[in-house]
Amino acid sequence: MESPPKTPPSSGRLSSGSSLMDNLLGLLRVKVIRGINLAVRDVRTSDPYVVIKMGKQKLKTRVIKKDVNPEWNEDLTLSVSDPSLPIQLTVYDHDMFSKDDKMGEAEFDIKPFIDALKMNLDNLPSGTLISRVQPCRQNCLAEESHIIWTDSRVIQNFCLRLKNVECGEVELQLQWIDLPGCKGI
Repeated sequence: MESPPKTPPSSGRLSSGSSLMDNLLGLLRVKVIRGINLAVRDVRTSDPYVVIKMGKQKLKTRVIKKDVNPEWNEDLTLSVSDPSLPIQLTVYDHDMFSKDDKMGEAEFDIKPFIDALKMNLDNLPSGTLISRVQPCRQNCLAEESHIIWTDSRVIQNFCLRLKNVECGEVELQLQWIDLPGCKGI
């Protein structure tokens, strides 16, 4: 009896014959800088951490103990295939013996950032303001956000006002990472 032909080892390809990298535009580095005046969920303080979701991806920061003004300065990196997907941010209070308490949420759109990336900016001086995004009912911005050309890359700094909570804001920074073999923007 003949044995069936051996299947070659997986090459990271999907069954449709397209590579996993074919749909990937690049990586988005979301730097979670700090929380400002976050809600108290324990007796006098909270143990906050941030969860970032985009599509099926879910990343989280470390827990900062007993601090309603935590400084994370932590980079979370998302793979971007569809830049029209919003990014959801949720802040939680870590509890040892019960379910973690929600401390607010926000959502942000990366389209203005992606549009800035598509511009030909190579000859601009570092520190040049490319675009501004105004706070409005459709976004959670606490103040005007700036997209800046700095050190040969596009950076967006912004502060999100948390919803469904009595107080709290989270400062973030976006930066794009091109990957060899990716579709690109």
